[in-house]
Amino acid sequence: MMTVYHGGYQSVSRPEIRQGRNTKDFGPGFYCTVIKEQAQRWAKRYDTKVVSIYDVVFDSSLKIKDFKEMTDEWLDFIVDCRSGKTHSFDIVIGAMADDQIYNYISDFVDGTITREQFWTLAQFKYPTHQINFCTKEALKCLKYRGCEEVY
Repeated sequence: MMTVYHGGYQSVSRPEIRQGRNTKDFGPGFYCTVIKEQAQRWAKRYDTKVVSIYDVVFDSSLKIKDFKEMTDEWLDFIVDCRSGKTHSFDIVIGAMADDQIYNYISDFVDGTITREQFWTLAQFKYPTHQINFCTKEALKCLKYRGCEEVY
């Protein structure tokens, strides 16, 4: 079992898959992190700042992609997802491409920088983590524990 956090403007006791934008790192879904401070940063984008807390018990029948490191495969997966391509995973786990990293990804896609230049620029100042629950089946792994307001 693990604990994950979701930062936003309200408590989310019943997570759902959001199909809106297809420009997220791992495609549409419900995004959380194991790093509480990161969820607090996500929440601070809003007037009301709330971090929802969940226990996660993974179902062994789910298809899970876990990027343990930032690799070429991770980069290509994000480029595909941010281009609107779909994947067949129930859950995707890995480092987050924050705003600065996203700019480097855009430069890479546009051909402004090479893959090697991307990796030189993409070193994080602090660790990031995200876990995307991509399907309704994956959401069943989440058990809502409560929430905290962020100040």
